[in-house]
Amino acid sequence: MISVIIPCKTKADLCPELLLSLKSQTKKPQEILIITDKICPGDPASKRNYAAKKACGKYLAFIDSDAYPHPDWLKNSLKHLKPAHISAVCGPNLTPPQDNLYQKTSGLVWSSWLGAGGAGTYRNKISPPRFVTDFPSSNLIVKKSDFNKVKGFNTSFWPGEDTKLCHDLVYKLNKKILYHPSIQVFHHRRPIFIPHLKQISRFGFHRGLFARILPKTSLKLGYFAPLILLITLPIVWPIYLPLLILTGLYHHSFLLIPTILLTHLTYGLYFLKGFVSPTPQSIPKLSSTATN
Repeated sequence: MISVIIPCKTKADLCPELLLSLKSQTKKPQEILIITDKICPGDPASKRNYAAKKACGKYLAFIDSDAYPHPDWLKNSLKHLKPAHISAVCGPNLTPPQDNLYQKTSGLVWSSWLGAGGAGTYRNKISPPRFVTDFPSSNLIVKKSDFNKVKGFNTSFWPGEDTKLCHDLVYKLNKKILYHPSIQVFHHRRPIFIPHLKQISRFGFHRGLFARILPKTSLKLGYFAPLILLITLPIVWPIYLPLLILTGLYHHSFLLIPTILLTHLTYGLYFLKGFVSPTPQSIPKLSSTATN
């Protein structure tokens, strides 16, 4: 019933745990579709759309090539996909215990309250169940029928194609996306500093763009917080610095202190750049659909 879809440039990009973990699932997938550049050149969204058209399963389980699932990933997903009003399910992207110090520091940014601004910590740590309107495709299982109704991923965006997909599932189909802590994926982190900050810059840019054109999912104070910090840093520094130090002490990581600071400043700068950038020409009416 489940087709697992993995986009990557080459099979060499697959983390060593991924295929082994999929073969060890307590609920076996019907098929595993690995879409490389040889099969479908292009960005991950294009590869996922290509795979979805070929998929035989009733459900499409999306995971990244640098991640691997908990043994009960698919079994627990199926438990929560049965209701008609549920269009997709998702769960936490956890830092693998075997990641090195620099990767774990990156993971702490994503999972700590200060690092994530309180806006998305549940995406990267085990949290109570909830309905969400946006979730990354590194751990997202979608009903194929609903995926087809919204015409899959919008290839005008990367990253951010998952934000647009979730927006359409929730606001166009009037369906729900359920986050459940039992649907777990372990996601290898980008090591600090340069790889981590490059990823942050891409996320910041597209969140800034979406804050303008997809306000229902992205026009939130938490996403603006790094930009506000960037603008007011000399004023808020006496409060912000102690919070950085306390966060580092709490997580027993002094590396976390400069990493969070650089993360916030990078995110805020690229958020502003994305917010003032023009909407991609291939989707000129996107801003109007956000308020339908």
